[in-house]
Amino acid sequence: MPRYGKALKTITLIIVILLSSLIAQAKPLPLSGKVIKVSDGDTITVLTPQKRQVKVRLHGIDAPEKKQAYGNKSRQFLSNLVAGKEVEVKEKGKDRYKRVLGVVYYNEQDINAQMVLNGYAWAYVKFSKDYARQEREARENKRGLWQDINAIPPWEFRIDN
Repeated sequence: MPRYGKALKTITLIIVILLSSLIAQAKPLPLSGKVIKVSDGDTITVLTPQKRQVKVRLHGIDAPEKKQAYGNKSRQFLSNLVAGKEVEVKEKGKDRYKRVLGVVYYNEQDINAQMVLNGYAWAYVKFSKDYARQEREARENKRGLWQDINAIPPWEFRIDN
């Protein structure tokens, strides 16, 4: 009988190692929930099914500040797209304020891309080139903030104010 005890311990150890390896390789579940707040044109709060509030900074874009030209229009455009709706967020990490950085999807539509394509945010190429094409198209077609010939990027506006 002692032989079986040793074999059982070995098998248990192998199972624990295999399970640990699988858990380590598992991708986190996508963040999803209802948008309960739109702070500005690039920040929302999502209420998860577990009733946890998660602040999400839209990855790869930078929207005008509230006190900046197009700031309120940008927030309103984002609000029209997602406020009160169930969204999915593909997480890209955390920012320096510990907010989730993510690509927001509603009905499989990339909301970050829509903000840039419609001229309500810049492609934040300092951190990502993901939306550079959408910004070029918005500029060429003078959509949203690109109607203003003196559009100031938010990262410059923040320095001056």
